[in-house]
Amino acid sequence: MTLAAKVVTAGSAVAAFGAATALANRLSLRRLRASEVEITEPVTVLIPARDEADRLPDLIADLRAQRGLADLGVIILDDGSTDGTAAAALAAIGDDERFLVSRNETDPPAGWTGKTAACARLEALTSGDDVLIFLDADIRLAPDALAAAVREMRSARAALLCPWPRQRAESAAEQLIQPLLGWSWASTLPVALANRTLSPSMAVACGQFLVFDAAAYRAIGGHAAVADSVTEDLAIARELRRSSRRTVLAAAGPLAETRMYRDAAELTEGYSRWLWSACGGPAGSLAVGSVAALAFWAPPLAALFGRGRTRWIGLLGYTAAVAGRLLARSTENGGSLDGADVRAALAHPLSIAAYLALSARSHRAQRDSTLTWKGRSLTPTR
Repeated sequence: MTLAAKVVTAGSAVAAFGAATALANRLSLRRLRASEVEITEPVTVLIPARDEADRLPDLIADLRAQRGLADLGVIILDDGSTDGTAAAALAAIGDDERFLVSRNETDPPAGWTGKTAACARLEALTSGDDVLIFLDADIRLAPDALAAAVREMRSARAALLCPWPRQRAESAAEQLIQPLLGWSWASTLPVALANRTLSPSMAVACGQFLVFDAAAYRAIGGHAAVADSVTEDLAIARELRRSSRRTVLAAAGPLAETRMYRDAAELTEGYSRWLWSACGGPAGSLAVGSVAALAFWAPPLAALFGRGRTRWIGLLGYTAAVAGRLLARSTENGGSLDGADVRAALAHPLSIAAYLALSARSHRAQRDSTLTWKGRSLTPTR
């Protein structure tokens, strides 16, 4: 066997493993489900919001429509916004006494990122609750979403439930990149096993929707334990696991969905702010990038330009990659797929190229201390 054939065979094997893992997760992943059983324990929703005047009213409407929660409170922190976020929130809340809007005008303390500081400030405003739910302003919720999430957390006996929302993707750039978030764990991690272990390296979290047992959250120090992290969701899940507390991932679509970024520029800035930390540093990113190139570039190139057996192996590898992408997307969507999902899956090699470019951009910006998000530096001061 030639060297080229060996490379294509190895890449196709990695792609096939990813498809098999995605299939296992599609069949076994925990999922939020609506129920008529009412949640009676106190639940407080905490929303850090910076320049979210256009998104926050829709979330508030969703929260006002929640059912199955006997004791719900919502605290919104306008974190130094300049677009009228607080006014937009108050207008959407109306006379609903379950909501409180607070405003912060100060910069994050030394050693903190903006979001971790905002989350800590929110928690300081709570009292007497059993469950804390952190939501980003871009999340959208069906009426049974929060009750289903609390019920699932208690059923799993977890300190943290991480409901994975359906990631909406509308522009071409979003369709190419955004599904990679769910695919990244769905095709590499057997989640049924990960949910049963306390290994920090097997934790998965999405900061858009986090459901905490309040006592467990406070026992580890809350967001203060991960004050300087740009991926505070994953960092806090790992802290809980290090303290022998369970964290569990569950699929939330179609009860929860989000459109994280709305155009190519926002997407580029958003991913650049954290991808440098995703694989533990430059060496880890290089290793992951090399494996991705092997698995998702070599097979389709062989299918196009190879001959004989090598070409067929390449075609099988490319087919496996597309299947893995579709299975992962179906998992987060709640079982459905549309034409855009299929087209994006067929363009998976281009998605990998875009991811590698964003990763390199993120590493450069982190090296040069130029990372920013919503007007704030992401290089914590000490």
